[in-house]
Amino acid sequence: MPPRFSCLPATPLPRLALLLLLSITPLAGASIYAEHGFGEKGGDGSIASDLNPAGLVAGIITEEEGRRRAVVYQHGRIRELGTLGGNEGFTKAINTHGVVVGSAQTASGAWHAFRYEEAAGMRDLGTLGGTSSYATAITRDGTIAGYADTSGGDFHAFVTKADHTLQDLGTLGGASSYASGLNTHGVVVVGTAQRSDGFRRAFVYRPGEGMQEIGTLPGGRISSATAINDAGLIVGASETEKRRWHAFAWDGKRMLDLGAMIGQGDSYATAVNAAGHVVGSVKINGYEPMTFVYKEGVMTVRRRDDGLYLTNKITDAGLVVGAVYTGHKFQAFAVSSRAAPPPQRSNPLDWLVITFVIGASGVLLYKLQRRHRAGLAGQHMHFL
Repeated sequence: MPPRFSCLPATPLPRLALLLLLSITPLAGASIYAEHGFGEKGGDGSIASDLNPAGLVAGIITEEEGRRRAVVYQHGRIRELGTLGGNEGFTKAINTHGVVVGSAQTASGAWHAFRYEEAAGMRDLGTLGGTSSYATAITRDGTIAGYADTSGGDFHAFVTKADHTLQDLGTLGGASSYASGLNTHGVVVVGTAQRSDGFRRAFVYRPGEGMQEIGTLPGGRISSATAINDAGLIVGASETEKRRWHAFAWDGKRMLDLGAMIGQGDSYATAVNAAGHVVGSVKINGYEPMTFVYKEGVMTVRRRDDGLYLTNKITDAGLVVGAVYTGHKFQAFAVSSRAAPPPQRSNPLDWLVITFVIGASGVLLYKLQRRHRAGLAGQHMHFL
C-alpha cells in the first residue's frame, strides 16, 4: 500500500528538513580512548609520549610561550615531574612500573637525561663526558637507552648499566650515533649511527656483538631505526632510490618496504608492539601528517579524523598515542589501532526519498493552512 499521511502538527519546514537530514547523515566513527589533552588551560598544548598498561600517560605540556613541562597524566590528574634545576623538561617513555624517562634542563641550562620514579623523584643520568644527554627508551626492568655528548663533543648512543651509569655504544665508524629503542632480550638496542663515509644508517647493538649496520631499502643511502619489540622486529625509515623516505620493518633477514604499500608521500615508522603491529606517520606535500597502522599483513592509512598528527607509540593493547593538532596547538590523544569504518557513501535513492518527504511535508503544511482558513470561514475540507 502507498503510505498514508495522518494529520500532523504544523511543524515548520526548515526544522523538519533538518531532522530528516540528520536522521540519514552518517556520523564520524573515530574510536577515541582519551580526552583531548590533559586538561591544560588556555593556549597551552599537550603531547602524549607513551602509555603504560595501568593507563599512566607520560606526556608534555607546552605553554603558550613555548616552555615545555614533563608530566604524567591519569584519571584526569596531572603530576608535574619538575626539572633538574632548570626551566624545562620533556618525557619520552614510561615502563610498566611507572618509571618515566626523558630529558630536563639543569641549573646551567644544559639538557640531561633523567629517570623519574614517584618515590625517588627525578634522577640525573649524567653524560658521556660532554655537556648534554637525552633518554629515549626504557624496558620493563628499568634499562634505559638514549644518546649523550662525549668529551669530544659528538653524540654517542648509550645504554645504562646495572648501576645506572652510561655505557658508550660507539658508532659505525663515523662521529655520532643515537639510540632510540631497546628490548628486554639481552638488552638489544637500535638507533642510527654515522659511517666513516658520513652517511647515517640504522643499527642494531647486541651485547658481545657490538653495533651492526642494518642497511637501507634498495638504492637508498640513509636509514634510521626507531623501535624494536621483544621478538626482535625492528622498524624505522629508509631513503629509497627515488630519494623519498619509506617506513620499513626488518626481521633480521629482510627489510619490508612499508612505504611501498602506502604508495605515496614520505613515511616513517615510529613504534612496534609485542604483536608486531607497526605505526607511524605519512607526510604528503601540502597535507597534514596521517597515521598508518600495519598489522597482520594489512596496511591502513587512517583518515585525518581518525588518526593523529603526531604518532608516537602503540601499546600492546593496541592503543596508538600521540597528539592531534587543532590548528593552533597540539593536544594529547589516543586512538585504537583498529580503524573506524569509512563514512558511508550517500545513495542517490536517499536523496529522492528526502526530496519526496520534504515535498510531501510541504503539501501537508499547505493543506493544514487551507483547512485552518476554511474552518474560520465555515467551510469543510477533505484530506486525500
